[in-house]
Amino acid sequence: MTGSATDRAGTWIGSDESGKGDYFGPLVVAAVAVDEASAERLAAAGVQDSKRVSNRRAQALSDLILAECPHALVVIGPRKYNELYERIGNLNRLLAWAHARAIEDLLDDVEPTVIVVDKFADDRVLRQALMKKGARHRVIQVVRGESDPAVAAASILARARFLSALEELSRTWNVPLAAGAGTPTLEAGRAFVARHGAPALREVAKLHFKTTAAVTSALNSDQRRSR
Repeated sequence: MTGSATDRAGTWIGSDESGKGDYFGPLVVAAVAVDEASAERLAAAGVQDSKRVSNRRAQALSDLILAECPHALVVIGPRKYNELYERIGNLNRLLAWAHARAIEDLLDDVEPTVIVVDKFADDRVLRQALMKKGARHRVIQVVRGESDPAVAAASILARARFLSALEELSRTWNVPLAAGAGTPTLEAGRAFVARHGAPALREVAKLHFKTTAAVTSALNSDQRRSR
């Protein structure tokens, strides 16, 4: 299944995810179908790996992709993500299911020559997750798959949806939730727990991250000092 991102013909599908390394917010997987003409138009508009464009630009490019290309999105909100992770117990298997679901949904609308997935795990993990229609197609995982225009489009579409969902969670809980998993995220987590309590983290965060322990240990330390 591992292969090159070259020699595309006809219509092909690319899939990529966003939110995997972000403590707050959902996990989003997008699958996007392109042909040679639409791939050229997307490239001319600046569609590339979402990590190389600003958040604002990703949002603007996502509107173009939504209008230009057949697509499918799988959005796993934090509560559902935590349920699935507790049941599956492995992030790569969860990712494989989400990629397989997005691919399967898009195959209702297009018949691709190949499906290109940004590589995230051993080929066996993805192969076992593929569903009825996906298993009948040629699926390859590509390291740095965003060099493929379909995968690049999927990466931007997934990132834009992730950012929108993160903003919505911030408004709902009245706490600015930071992307990533660094110091701003830790500070946001402490502010969230101070306002809503640690159990509510399940509604906004991926609990298996080490950030959870850092956030809750800080709360426990503050509580001990206040006694």
